Amino acid sequence: MAPDFYSITSGPLRRDTPPPVNNRKIFGQFVFLILLLFSAGVGALGGLVFVYSSDLPKVRSLEDYRPDVMTELYADDGTPIGSFALEHRVIVSSNQIPPVFRNAVIAIEDRHFESHVGVDVFGILRAAIKDLVEWRKTQGASTLTQQLSKMLFLTPDKSFRRKFQEMLLAIQIERYFTKSQIFTMYANQVDLGHGNFGFEAAAQFYFGKHLNELTLPEAATLAGIPRSPTAYSPLVHPELARRRRNQVLLAMFETGAINSTQLHEATAAPLGLNIQRWSYTVAPYFVEEVRQFLERKYGPEAVREKGLRVYTTLNIKTQELAEQTLKKGLRNDDKRRGWRGPEKNILKTPLLTPDGSPITLETYVDEDWKRPVAADDLVNGLVMDVKADHADVRFGNVMARISPADFSWTKKLLPADLFAPGDVDLFLIKEVKGSNAKATLDQDPDVQGALLALDNSTGEIKAMVGGYDWTESKYNRAVQAERQVGSSFKVYVYAQAVMDGTSPFDTVVDAPIGYHTSSGFWAPHNYDDKFEGTITVLHALAESRNVPAVRTLARIGVDKVIKLCRKFGLTSRLVPNLPLALGASDLTLLEHTSAFTTFPNDGVHIAPRMVIRVTNYDGRLIDDFPPEIADVVPASTARILVSMLREVFNSGTAVSGKAFAAKHPVAGKTGTTNDFTDAWFLGFTPSTTCGVFVGFDDHRTLGPKEEGARVALPIWLDFMQQITNDKPAEDFVHSPLLTNPEQVKEILADATPERLLAPTAPPPIVPATSKPTPQTSPPGESPEPPKKEVVTPKPPTNPPPVNTPPNPVTKSVAAVTVKP
Repeated sequence: MAPDFYSITSGPLRRDTPPPVNNRKIFGQFVFLILLLFSAGVGALGGLVFVYSSDLPKVRSLEDYRPDVMTELYADDGTPIGSFALEHRVIVSSNQIPPVFRNAVIAIEDRHFESHVGVDVFGILRAAIKDLVEWRKTQGASTLTQQLSKMLFLTPDKSFRRKFQEMLLAIQIERYFTKSQIFTMYANQVDLGHGNFGFEAAAQFYFGKHLNELTLPEAATLAGIPRSPTAYSPLVHPELARRRRNQVLLAMFETGAINSTQLHEATAAPLGLNIQRWSYTVAPYFVEEVRQFLERKYGPEAVREKGLRVYTTLNIKTQELAEQTLKKGLRNDDKRRGWRGPEKNILKTPLLTPDGSPITLETYVDEDWKRPVAADDLVNGLVMDVKADHADVRFGNVMARISPADFSWTKKLLPADLFAPGDVDLFLIKEVKGSNAKATLDQDPDVQGALLALDNSTGEIKAMVGGYDWTESKYNRAVQAERQVGSSFKVYVYAQAVMDGTSPFDTVVDAPIGYHTSSGFWAPHNYDDKFEGTITVLHALAESRNVPAVRTLARIGVDKVIKLCRKFGLTSRLVPNLPLALGASDLTLLEHTSAFTTFPNDGVHIAPRMVIRVTNYDGRLIDDFPPEIADVVPASTARILVSMLREVFNSGTAVSGKAFAAKHPVAGKTGTTNDFTDAWFLGFTPSTTCGVFVGFDDHRTLGPKEEGARVALPIWLDFMQQITNDKPAEDFVHSPLLTNPEQVKEILADATPERLLAPTAPPPIVPATSKPTPQTSPPGESPEPPKKEVVTPKPPTNPPPVNTPPNPVTKSVAAVTVKP
């Protein structure tokens, strides 16, 4: 059936649809807009790259980059004794970084380190999204490479420009260097707190280990520090550091670097710190003197940043003995001046705890008690109770009973005469058994002193102690203090006399005499205010008679002796008058002791030196310092003087050391100045010369009869006995004890014209130089110090304020009376 036409067409007519818009045209405009925006973005980005990269450093310069590293000092056996640095850093190579440590750092700092090109785009997006969601900055997105670029090239300020430059530099670094090289540079550069830079330095500081010796929890601890070296310092904030360490361990677990068992064991482990501070306690006066020498020669920047390796002359065992004997000797001398009283009393001057409550006898804790009390320690003790026959003293958890025998040196009879509850006094621990100890009363001396020991054959300084306690006074009395040397100067007068033909058995008159000087009439007198008449020169020196020494100087001439002193290496000002014979001019212990080495060296002086050689960080030689050698006196003169100085021990002012001299032949000279302000002893064996000085920094008197033989000689003897204990006795082959003039003739006959100028035992690394031309002064020339470079220049008369002793006193040389 055909459809009904009308039924189809019936109803309202539909309106025609307008023709469609050109979709192709709209799409083309959209694409054009996108391309335009893209081009603008690329152009803008290119502009940013051009602008921000125009002043970027050359990344390829990293190929020659060497970070600042420590200058280290080594003793004569290679043991480290000191370091100088603005940044404590120890460089490691890639093969010295253990995998466990590398995994720890990458897990917490940059998980995509191995795959990104310097910038982690996805990491940036993740961090940005999280920051927007939480509406605060919660995550950083800097890769290790970006952190490295910031550390090496950029400032720490936070700006869009700096961040963009950081990204550009990171991309360039990734182009030129391998991942291993980048990680190694980062590991050597990063700040880890407390002045430590680089993970190796931090491993040594926090754990006392090398980086490749760290355990898993230790490696994780270090890996967590770079985010905030202050907040995550294990030393300052141990609990925060532990939590951060556990975050690192969890990150390692999430990246598959460790398993669950390792995770649980490591998170349960303690931090296990073993702090090793960079401040060395070995020979601080010597180390400081070396630092000043290096800075004068190479400049402060090279010393503190370029990682010099400095090989010194110091012998650690000798240095330790020197420090011990000087401290002991100064304390013994100080005790003769009596007890000065307690350091403080916590009951009479109450102390408070941090919460404001008063400290009691039971709650007091002294700084000395933070380490275990041991025999031979000097420790502060707290007097708990005083009884009729003893005082109870506490050293932390250790108690001691102090009886009158333990403080007999104070000349006090009863404990109540010295002690009161609450007193804090210094004690020498004799023995410790459990919670009980034996101790004797002691006190820190207010007198000062210095000790030097030199190797005769090389001029090497083997020990240098410049004061009782470096922490209390940095003033180096071995080098900086210029003090009158008393009768120890007489050796130079008699050396010139022997050169002029005087025999030890010639006679000199010990009788009153006077001289007209520019400051008036001056009459020297002897220490005992007596005169012995006609005596031998040998006896005059051994007994340190003053009048014969002045007569001898007047006869041979002051200028002649001063010129000889310059050849001995004395550079201080020597006043050209007759009191010079009695040591009225000031010298340093270093120059005086060094000059004495000339006598056992057969008349050859070898300048003192502290440094043998200096290399760079890689071991390449920069400088070596061979001995500086000079002829001073003929061998015969030196040998005769040695024999004369041996008599000082045999029958003279050092006779208290005769028993030691019988076992180990020694020679030397005492020195004491007016009013007993300075006490000296200088002496030697065939191989070692030692000088000791004792005196107050303000030049006040040491006390009646406190002469060199009583104050300085015991220190010298104690030191020399200890360094010769395990050594065979050495003899002065050509310098016997003198008993008759024939011996002098034999010495003169045995002395050959040839002079041995090379050291008898030169260091294996530093060869001796050829013989220099002897230093002489033309006729008529003023006897001033020769202009020559020396290893240890004369220190300034006025040292820096921090090193300056209190109340310096200048004394008139014409008014000096010298004791033996």
